[in-house]
Amino acid sequence: MTKLNVVQIGICVFLLGAIGYGTFLFLGFDSQFAGIAAEAILILLVVVWTASYLLRVVNGKMTFMEQRKRYREAYEQLTNDELLKKFDSMSEEEQEKIMKDTKIDKK
Repeated sequence: MTKLNVVQIGICVFLLGAIGYGTFLFLGFDSQFAGIAAEAILILLVVVWTASYLLRVVNGKMTFMEQRKRYREAYEQLTNDELLKKFDSMSEEEQEKIMKDTKIDKK
């Protein structure tokens, strides 16, 4: 998350609070109760957001971990494909020598 994202989220929370306060005033709440109700809703949103984040942490479903897993799989597939292509381009004697050195039996 960049600094810009943090500022954007802060502005959105501020605007949500203002919209909530205005909505409660429009619905006929006293200004004190409108402020309390808007604050309660914002607190509830922050608690739910934090709980969802903690749930992702516990389950290992965080964005960085998912990206790292996908990158690792793609990297391993690319590396395996390149190694297989190199191995297939070798002569049979070279292939047998490599398999003997690494103790792999040819199928």
